[in-house]
Amino acid sequence: MGTPTGSDRLLRRVVRDGGGWTVLLGTVSLTGAAAELALPAALGLAVDAAVGGDRGVWWPAAACGLIAVLMVTDVLADVASGYGAARATARLRRRLLRHLFACDVRTVRRHPVGDLVGRLVGQAAEAGQAGTAVVFGVVALLPPVGSVVALTLLEPLLGVTLLGGLALLTLLMRAFVTDASAAVAGYQRVLGDIAGRLLEALGGARTIAAAATVDRERDRVLAALPELRGYGLLSWRLLARASARTAAVGPLLQVAVVAVGGYALTVGWLSPGQLVAAVQYAALGAGLGAVLATLNRLVRARAAAGRIAEPLAHPVRPDGTEPLPPGRGELRLRGVGVRAEDGRAVLDGIDLTVPAGATVAVVGRSGAGKSTLAAVAGRLHDPETGEVLLDGVPLRRLDPSALRRAVGHAFDRPVLVGETVHDAIGLSLPAGSARPPAGTAPATPAVLAAARAAQVADVVARLPEGFRTRLANAPLSGGEAQRLGLARAFPAERLLVLDDATSSLDTATEHRIARAVAAGAGGRTRLVVTHRATTAAAADLVAWLDGGRLRAVAPHRQLWADPAYRAVFTPGGDAR
Repeated sequence: MGTPTGSDRLLRRVVRDGGGWTVLLGTVSLTGAAAELALPAALGLAVDAAVGGDRGVWWPAAACGLIAVLMVTDVLADVASGYGAARATARLRRRLLRHLFACDVRTVRRHPVGDLVGRLVGQAAEAGQAGTAVVFGVVALLPPVGSVVALTLLEPLLGVTLLGGLALLTLLMRAFVTDASAAVAGYQRVLGDIAGRLLEALGGARTIAAAATVDRERDRVLAALPELRGYGLLSWRLLARASARTAAVGPLLQVAVVAVGGYALTVGWLSPGQLVAAVQYAALGAGLGAVLATLNRLVRARAAAGRIAEPLAHPVRPDGTEPLPPGRGELRLRGVGVRAEDGRAVLDGIDLTVPAGATVAVVGRSGAGKSTLAAVAGRLHDPETGEVLLDGVPLRRLDPSALRRAVGHAFDRPVLVGETVHDAIGLSLPAGSARPPAGTAPATPAVLAAARAAQVADVVARLPEGFRTRLANAPLSGGEAQRLGLARAFPAERLLVLDDATSSLDTATEHRIARAVAAGAGGRTRLVVTHRATTAAAADLVAWLDGGRLRAVAPHRQLWADPAYRAVFTPGGDAR
């Protein structure tokens, strides 16, 4: 046997995640299979007793009792399979989400968001059926195997006849599993591609409408539809072909067993009751429809597990355990280097010190590496080379909760997370400070203070339900959304990283926010990515990036004498 694949290992874990429900499913299914195998024998003995003139009701009563057991186990199996699959699916989804959030941001971005949503929603549900499929698959094999054993005990020739037919059906089903696995995996892959393109199109709906390219974008999203249709048709053809073969071979196999049984009856090898039992066992052994259905479910679960195993195979960032020592937020980058997937240097040997309590503006032309520097400064991802330290401690060694309390990020296009506006602002606060306000209070004190500092409290007050307004119902402009993103970052205790986070604000509002950020005992350290000359001028120092390298660190007024520096702020000279 070869080494187990990631999908096989994941399937085994999913089966275990079903817990007690999977155990219950296995127990009742085995009980039902045993009753199903015992029923033909009980019916045969009942017939022999009747033919022999025995007026007892023992064997008919036993047959009725077995039928009752089959009914009860069938109901319990449905309940156990549903609860077990739901439990395993929920655990699988939580595992995938936790893993994605623990991975490096750049690693997660390799997968389109729509594709990841498809894996999390659709493929996780199919993989969650693994426990049910495995149990039903094992149990579905018991009637054919048990029928072969029972027929062999009745008459060896009958067992040989059934075994030969089952061997032929096994070869046919093996071919189905191999072909169907490839078809289902291809279908799920193409479906994920379409979902990724659809999400991209919905995110750029305004741009598409303004460019009048709706038809072109629709064609782009659905370009893979013929391929999807091909995989879907292939899956159904394979299933139909396997079903047809099973339907054709099964009755012929029963006829063969009945013919052999009839001959055995005429020569005295079997009694009438044994012939009845043999006919029942032949039907039971040749009825492989349940086996085929279970194989199809297992194929889909295995293909889905393979899709989920791909992102789960990405390594996660190791978390540190050290607390932050006393300090005021001094940030140091030592020999920091970051490379793109194509090997190009995005940052190359960056040595930069941001003094505690100071504001350092990061400027540069398009592709200079400004946003990447902002990301590594707060450990949104780690550099390939070098080290980033906060108050003398490498970020890699810091406890995640301590790091997130100390560092806050705000972005040019913030994604607001939460049910309400209050949730969005309080996202980075401790659970007690971020809980929804009680009674008629507009907001908790910490959320209200952050909103006022970001100059967004008056905007929230005008919303239909204030801080309790659902984000989906909040009519926010780009600048107002940016201010909510700033408010979310403000509770950070030592370092604020603002990645062009005021680009949509007017100058007066930006100035008021800058004063609020700097307020307090010495203020917090600020690393501000900007394309505005006024913002750079207001900073204590400017870090000028050029082609991934740190070209200069100096006050804005000193750098302004350089024409190349002034060109950074001209139209076309900047990008994020």
